[in-house]
Amino acid sequence: MKKSIIKPSILAGFMELLPDEQEKFNDIVDKIIGVYKNNGCLSIDTPIIEKADVLLAKSGGETEKQVYSFQKGKNNLALRFDLTVPFARYVAQYYNDLIFPFRRYQIGKVYRGEKNQKGRYREFYQCDVDVIGKGKLSINNDAWVISLASKAFKKIGLTNYEFQVSNRKILKGILDELDIDNASDVMILIDKYDKIGEKLFKDELTNIIGNEKSEYLNNLVNIKGTNEKILEELLKLDIKNDYFIEGIKDLGQVKSMLEVLGVAREEFRINLKIIRGLDYYTGTVFETILIGNENYGSICSGGRYDNLAENYTENILPGVGICIGITRLFFVLKEIGFVEKYKIKSNLDYLIIPIGDTIDYCSKIMKCLQEKGYGVTVYFEEDSLKKKMSYANKLDIENVILVGEDEVLKNKVRIKNMKLGNEIEINYEEL
Repeated sequence: MKKSIIKPSILAGFMELLPDEQEKFNDIVDKIIGVYKNNGCLSIDTPIIEKADVLLAKSGGETEKQVYSFQKGKNNLALRFDLTVPFARYVAQYYNDLIFPFRRYQIGKVYRGEKNQKGRYREFYQCDVDVIGKGKLSINNDAWVISLASKAFKKIGLTNYEFQVSNRKILKGILDELDIDNASDVMILIDKYDKIGEKLFKDELTNIIGNEKSEYLNNLVNIKGTNEKILEELLKLDIKNDYFIEGIKDLGQVKSMLEVLGVAREEFRINLKIIRGLDYYTGTVFETILIGNENYGSICSGGRYDNLAENYTENILPGVGICIGITRLFFVLKEIGFVEKYKIKSNLDYLIIPIGDTIDYCSKIMKCLQEKGYGVTVYFEEDSLKKKMSYANKLDIENVILVGEDEVLKNKVRIKNMKLGNEIEINYEEL
């Protein structure tokens, strides 16, 4: 009977990369992490699988619908859907062992039952920075985490991005002032504004809160002008709600601090339609678009969460964080041609090519160079010299070490620069 061959494939909503792209992906991640480290952030990791009651303690609505949950024996388990909720549990659990304010970065895979569509993944990497305070946390941290993402984008050579910033307290205050009972439905609808468009938004909003309130709210979330102008217009409103007043104050401070921290004015814009779909945000919220490629949606987002750890501890642990969705970002960068032009240096400084029976001598050279810190390997296959040189070219290895029997006798090597085409003869111990 003929053996049945299973077609190799992966599930929809998952991403795999070929080695060249994976190296670029890793390089981007390394540069981002480098920025976080250089700004005083500490690395942690948390399990991919959490207890369902821990992971879902603060969730609900759209969030809970996307969570992968299952039962193993008597345990109800769930795959983490972000890195922030496990981080809140982590801080509550190790409260007495941490130094506050605690600044952490983490990269890891998360899982969401997203609708299968282009650029949306069910398994994807996130790279997070968060700051957790002990009892209190300065609003300046909200600007600080955004500034780290700005530095990270610049580090990888990205320039055409814009942080869109708001504060949920502002809308909460407005909705309270308008005496709207189903505020959560309105917030969810505002979060979908850019996806559904103004006409459908106004129609659905009218159905929820009536024509007069709908018109008022629609005008508010669409205030145009500079950041200063938007804040001025908000301050003119005759709204005495404490949330509203505090939200404007916080947003103004974040704006000022961003400029102090070196985030250029053209890098960020106040946008009152930014809500963030996750249910745990309480204040500052932000998303990031690529200018000219807004159709891909947000590539980086986050916000302030003052009560996220309340289900795990009686300690007050306010926090703020920002997340770069690395998998999604990489997909977008591929789509716009950024990845194709992204250049990285080969991990190999040298490829040693034996010519004839010189493997033992080549291995000795490899050991010597590796002890000096070079990236080097030997081409062991018995192929033609042309094929060996082609291999080096395809892997973009700049220098090859050619070792024939004459080189062994003279205790030397020939080094060929693949880009310039020139050769030198040298004692390998001098490298």
